[in-house]
Amino acid sequence: MQHDYDPRGIETAAQAFWDEHQSFKAVEDPAREKFYCLAMFPYPSGRLHMGHVRNYTIGDVIARYQRMQGKNVLQPMGWDAFGLPAENAAIKNGIPPSQWTRSNVAYMKGQLRSLGFGYDWDRELATCDPDYYRWEQWLFTRLMAKGLAYRATAVVNWDPIDQTVLANEQVIDGRGWRSGAPVQKREIEQWSVRITDYAQELLDALDGLTGWPEQVRTMQRNWIGRSEGVYMEFGLAGSAEVLGIYTTRPDTVMGVTYMAVAAEHPLARRAAETDPGLAAFIEECRRGGVSEAEIETMEKRGYPLGLNAIHPVTNETVPIFAANFVLMGYGTGAVMAVPAHDQRDWEFAEKYGVPKRQVIHSPDGSPCGIEACAYVEKGVLRDSGPFDGLTSAQACDAIATWLQERGKGEKRVNFRLRDWGVSRQRYWGCPIPVVRTPDGGVRPETNLPVLLPEDVVVDGSGSPLKRMPSFSELPNGEFRETDTFDTFFESSWYYARFCSSDCTTAMLDERARYWLPVDQYVGGIEHAVLHLLYARFFHKLMRDEGLVDCDEPFTRLLTQGMVVAETWYRGGADGRKEWFNPADVEVTRDDKGKMLHAVLKADGQPVLFGGIEKMSKSKNNGVDPESLIARYGADTVRLYTMFTSPPDQSLEWNDDGVEGAYRFLKRLWTLASAKAQPIGAAPAVADLAADLDGATAAARREVQAALKKSLFDYERQQYNTVVSGCMTMVNALYRLDDSPGAQAVLREGVSICLRLLAPIAPHVTHHLWQELGFGADILDAPWPAVDEAALRQDSIEYVLQVNGKLRGKVTVAADADRAAVEAAALAADCVRRYTQVGVPGTDDARCVTPQISEVRVRKVIVVPGKLVNVVVN
Repeated sequence: MQHDYDPRGIETAAQAFWDEHQSFKAVEDPAREKFYCLAMFPYPSGRLHMGHVRNYTIGDVIARYQRMQGKNVLQPMGWDAFGLPAENAAIKNGIPPSQWTRSNVAYMKGQLRSLGFGYDWDRELATCDPDYYRWEQWLFTRLMAKGLAYRATAVVNWDPIDQTVLANEQVIDGRGWRSGAPVQKREIEQWSVRITDYAQELLDALDGLTGWPEQVRTMQRNWIGRSEGVYMEFGLAGSAEVLGIYTTRPDTVMGVTYMAVAAEHPLARRAAETDPGLAAFIEECRRGGVSEAEIETMEKRGYPLGLNAIHPVTNETVPIFAANFVLMGYGTGAVMAVPAHDQRDWEFAEKYGVPKRQVIHSPDGSPCGIEACAYVEKGVLRDSGPFDGLTSAQACDAIATWLQERGKGEKRVNFRLRDWGVSRQRYWGCPIPVVRTPDGGVRPETNLPVLLPEDVVVDGSGSPLKRMPSFSELPNGEFRETDTFDTFFESSWYYARFCSSDCTTAMLDERARYWLPVDQYVGGIEHAVLHLLYARFFHKLMRDEGLVDCDEPFTRLLTQGMVVAETWYRGGADGRKEWFNPADVEVTRDDKGKMLHAVLKADGQPVLFGGIEKMSKSKNNGVDPESLIARYGADTVRLYTMFTSPPDQSLEWNDDGVEGAYRFLKRLWTLASAKAQPIGAAPAVADLAADLDGATAAARREVQAALKKSLFDYERQQYNTVVSGCMTMVNALYRLDDSPGAQAVLREGVSICLRLLAPIAPHVTHHLWQELGFGADILDAPWPAVDEAALRQDSIEYVLQVNGKLRGKVTVAADADRAAVEAAALAADCVRRYTQVGVPGTDDARCVTPQISEVRVRKVIVVPGKLVNVVVN
């Protein structure tokens, strides 16, 4: 066995062994318990970043651990290959997006393999391959037949930079989630899928996802946004039309003093035909915010339509305004405005001089005026005609009944969730399989797949599909749809296709019923709505087609924390910041680690600290995984990312920590290489356990205690403490001598440590397992079990404190009860000199000591197995 730890040679050999033996090929076996482990697949952007490395290391640790529990494990990998970044990069470089994408896939695959991830590469897929996307095209035609997919004119979110529609979920603070450009409102035709038909089921099923973080479930509940309220109809003065609204506060209906409609509402548009001022206001609103958060904080503005609504209860007329805070895509595009009891309506009424009518008052009669702000609490109704004196809860039912009896309203359940708009006006995506007919109709494409032409250079002037007759024009005057699917369409079902990725006759086959649902899903919390909600919806669509037989796609979800690092910059004359990589900055710190100053290594001039931020290209604070692997090896990178923090918390990058991980692996290697022959020849511990000397038994007890805790930590996915436990084991094993008993404990301890570390640092543990004669493949080794007998002690050493300060130690019998432990502590000299306790049993045990003139033992606190704290006055 070589003396020095050589990561490159060890890791190359281990990966070759796994390839030769197809160690991670998953084969369905009904006789074995399956475990499907999946990390969210990457976009092939060109290079892995440390966020990728951490995410996929977590998944691989879980998969290898479950494999070593004897389960039949599936862990696949693929590529989320369609999308705007490839198209934008292709525009910049003057090459087809397909060429850019596939070259990145090849490169990143090599990076993943260098990290030793245990993927079944035979199941690899890329969403841009026709063998993949033909089946989502097929499913879409089925949704069309069921009426679940439809085309309609709608107000959409338009990204002026990426030149495409965005779903509501893709608008972050009023900006496109990729481009960052302010989003505009446009009215266009687009294809949508009726996710709202599944809103209640999607909401109810969240209660059963007990393996998901509560934060994610809460985010989805809020996004689905179920509410119970009343739909009611206001009349229109001088017209037979009605203006329908939905409200969750029907108890305030008697306080309505105006109505507000979205700028895109038909009433507003019609009125604008003869009012240039209104037309200008509507155009301005089209450029306004689209997110609820932005609308909530912006100035409330409106324009009168010159129309009046008729109150459904009082028949009074109230003016109608077009308002910038009403969205056509939510509810009916109209709201009843109650400025006395809604702060948004109050602000609008203040600005435009609309009356405020208070109809809800405090239940206890305390003052609750509306002079300074709206009174938004529920209470008791006044000035509300037949509903006077009712509480808000009573009034909600009474008013709903009153309206329903007169055909003016009804109780309704409403959802915040809108149908999923899946059309995108870009090229690099899956073609929507629809044919438009000469009479203006549409029909599903029957010849699937509809292939996307790949040898296309895009120039940023819109989708080239619109300018390609060879693609869009069909016989008999028909032509193809030139929109492509939102890329979330592909990522919503890839997890299922992995189960039967080579099936050529169906979207899924029986293998999906064996593997699904995914037992463990790993990915960022930023996908809580964008991806996870869509995937749950898609799963139910596939279930209803008979393709899967479970209701949810992911049983357990782990949302990993971000990888963050220091940022450094200099300010430019134009106000822009120039960011420098932390590796290029030299920092001087005091003896407590506080930063004193920092300079750029290249020129020795100062740089400024920009805080701890998520690793990103924009802040230039990323760390190149390849350089780390080249220097330290993949096992060091994996070990560091698992040791530095729990998986669900942020990892703050520290170069010294990487060095520390590398030193530990070298220390493990040295332990094994220095004592390789004795370990191989050592007798079994079971034959010598009764004769172990005190030091050897203590070392074995320490190893077994660390094992017991590590087994618990593996189950709760706290891998940082698993690594700590292995470090404890190695330290204990280094203290052993060359006696037969010690060598037996050494062999057992190294065997335990290697198996515990195998999921985290698989290469070095694979090599040492073979070299030390434990077996051919550590992946097939039985998982270590705790020897409870080794944990038993004849005596226990207690730490002794007086008033919380350490004073000494005392050893007592392991089976001593609390009273005996307390007595031993009080009798210890190191405690007596601070207490000098009087005769036991007296009412007032007092004494005189050189330190304290009058001492009373107030309390004795015993922490079993650890410490005793004597509290005195």
